[in-house]
Amino acid sequence: MKPWLSAALPYVSSWLEFQRRHHDQPGCAVAIASGQKIVLEAAFGTADLATGEPLTPRHGFRIASHSKSYTSAGLLRLVEAGRLRLDDKVGAYVPGLHPDVAAATIGQVLSNSAGLTRDGPDNGQFFDRKPYCGKEEVIADLSVAQPYPTSQRFKYSNHGFALLGLVIEAVTGEPYADWIASEVVAAAGLQETRPDITLWSGPVAKGHSYRTPLDRRVVIPGDNPGHAMTSAAGFVATAADVARYFAQLSPDAERSILSPLSRREMSRRLWPDDEASFGRHYGLGTISGGEGDWRCFGHSGGFQGFITRTVVLPKQDLTISVLTNAIDGLAHPWIDGVIHILKTFSEHGAPSSATRDWTGRWWSIWGAGDLVPAGDKVLCANPALLLPFLDAGEVTVEAPDLGRITRTSGFNSPGEAARLIRNGSGKVESVWLGGAHLVSEDALREEMMERYGSDQHRHARA
Repeated sequence: MKPWLSAALPYVSSWLEFQRRHHDQPGCAVAIASGQKIVLEAAFGTADLATGEPLTPRHGFRIASHSKSYTSAGLLRLVEAGRLRLDDKVGAYVPGLHPDVAAATIGQVLSNSAGLTRDGPDNGQFFDRKPYCGKEEVIADLSVAQPYPTSQRFKYSNHGFALLGLVIEAVTGEPYADWIASEVVAAAGLQETRPDITLWSGPVAKGHSYRTPLDRRVVIPGDNPGHAMTSAAGFVATAADVARYFAQLSPDAERSILSPLSRREMSRRLWPDDEASFGRHYGLGTISGGEGDWRCFGHSGGFQGFITRTVVLPKQDLTISVLTNAIDGLAHPWIDGVIHILKTFSEHGAPSSATRDWTGRWWSIWGAGDLVPAGDKVLCANPALLLPFLDAGEVTVEAPDLGRITRTSGFNSPGEAARLIRNGSGKVESVWLGGAHLVSEDALREEMMERYGSDQHRHARA
């Protein structure tokens, strides 16, 4: 493991837990793989607000559209075995489709370029208003003319991936969940992954609503069976198992259930999401983004009560999975924030002996600030930001426990002194940055209760 990575991981964990508290989220699980080894696995918050059950790394989450990446790998395994081709027409395997749908190729459906309806005329399953679609409903919705002809544009379709699940059943002669569990999940060595909630036996995180319009969150059980939509949105897994799986999809992975050629095809940027501002592309069951050495691919998922996201960074040999159990979960910006943290450490390096003690989260009435040693600098991060090192100040250490603020906004305290204050046992108990005295969270809590506690507050208002 790179030295800078071992230094970055504790801050990733600390920042995510702060973010969860700061945004009042129920729970968050994170896993990071270096190569195919899990190097960070953590869970924060609550699995179920109604019971107060603590969230652990062993809790399964509904990972929703991550399921498409498992379905994609299953199809590519069938291609490698010579049992189908990506340019086969889906109508050759599934009867009852509209002629235009039947003429679409497996590859077009797999790349979300077949022009199919996203979720049919009634997508109440994603609003908890009806069960997930069965086979008959999916085929009925695909037996009529579709919104676009094939290969005109990227158009995401859960119905399309449900159709691919039916293709797998037709080719293998087995139920989708049974075959995918054997030929993808088990073959990849995953022990905490199941194709559907009905197959999960471990602890499971509950989903949660927004705080509005009830001014409180309510539990959304998230126990809906996937039925024919299992191949599009049914999977349940822990963060670590999701990271283990996606790490195997990297074209350079040492161990995988797919050939390097299939992995390159799966993660290749095929269709741009032109009408969005994120710079995303879709491949064969994968979403790509990023640039240069930090290009990434992976997938995301939105199940009622859950938002999840996973990315593989092939040039960095890293895989990150962030799972949240709220319908407003911040898995997307939090993964961007994790990448931002990793980039920062990769640029600055692990702490030097001179900067190692300049660490910790320090508080004032204005909030929290983090001292983060990286290389020969001490970075002044803001953990409340989604990009905590954005415009971060820098402290240059000049002597033990003494430094100078050498880089920061002119509105702050450039050129002024920075000091560490230790207690009698030698432990750092507070920090001075310029004229600002920052203390521990417990010390600030006591200070605020003394100054603004209920009795003093009543006297002040009187």
